[in-house]
Amino acid sequence: MKRSFYGTLIVFLAFTCVSLAAPKPAIVQGPTQWTLDTTFTHPQQIVLERSVDKKPVRFWYIIITITNNSGNDAGFYPKCDLVTDTFQIISAGQGVGSIVFDKIKERHKNKYPFLELLSEVDNKILQGEDNTKDIVVIWPDFDSEAKNINLFITGLSNETAEIECPVQAAKSQDGEQKKIYLRKTLQLKYNISGNPASSGGAALEYKGKFWVMR
Repeated sequence: MKRSFYGTLIVFLAFTCVSLAAPKPAIVQGPTQWTLDTTFTHPQQIVLERSVDKKPVRFWYIIITITNNSGNDAGFYPKCDLVTDTFQIISAGQGVGSIVFDKIKERHKNKYPFLELLSEVDNKILQGEDNTKDIVVIWPDFDSEAKNINLFITGLSNETAEIECPVQAAKSQDGEQKKIYLRKTLQLKYNISGNPASSGGAALEYKGKFWVMR
C-alpha cells in the first residue's frame, strides 16, 4: 500500500511540475530545429487469446505515418506513453509479444504493406517522401476505471526545453531545484465511453491533437 502511495505521489509531482511550468513549442522553429510530418490513425483494438489458458487479452494500437521534409536526415528516438486520468502510465510495447504485431500487420497489409513495429524502426529517418515510414505503436489494455486517455508520442521533433520544477519537494540533496528536460511531443486526447469489460471493450471519442513540451 505504501509503495503504491509513493508511486502515485511521484506521478502526481511529475504532472504538477510539467503542467505548472512547461513552455509551449515554438510557433516558428529555429534554423536547426525540425518536426517530422505526421499523420495517424485513431486507436484500434485487437483481442488475442492467451496461449496458456485461452483467456482473451486486449491491446490498443495506432499507426503513425511520418515523412521527413526537414531537408536533412533526422535522428529518431521515440517514446510513446498512454496516460489515463487515473494516473496509469503505459509505455508502448510493454508486455506486447511479436504475435500481436504479426496480427496487426496482417490486418492492415493492403493499406500498409511495409508496416514496421515501433521498437524495430531505424534510429534515422531519411529525408524525402520516398523514405516515408508507417509505424505501429501498441499498448496493452488500460485501467477499466479510466474516463479519458492521452497518447504522448515523443521523437517527432528535436525541439527541447529545460525548466526548473516549481514543486518545493523536487530538490536535490544539496538544495538545488531539480531541472526537467522536455521534448516537443504530439498529444492525442480521447474520452472513453462504453463498458471496458464487455466484448467490444471501451469506445474512444477523439478530443483533439496538440503539440506540447513534455
